[in-house]
Amino acid sequence: MVDKDDVLLNSREVALLLDLSPDSVNELARRDLLPAFKRGRRWRFRRRDVLSFKRQQCGVDAAA
Repeated sequence: MVDKDDVLLNSREVALLLDLSPDSVNELARRDLLPAFKRGRRWRFRRRDVLSFKRQQCGVDAAA
């Protein structure tokens, strides 16, 4: 059985979770700020990595 946090997401789905545009999500992936990998020509993201990134960003925003 696959853990729901191991589900792969595309840029559009990640954009909805992070309240960003898909282009911004792809740029974060290109700059190695958001863990991702390419499957073909498209970026793929593990849900657990995206949620971890989101938690880190909330911590950074709260500290500022």
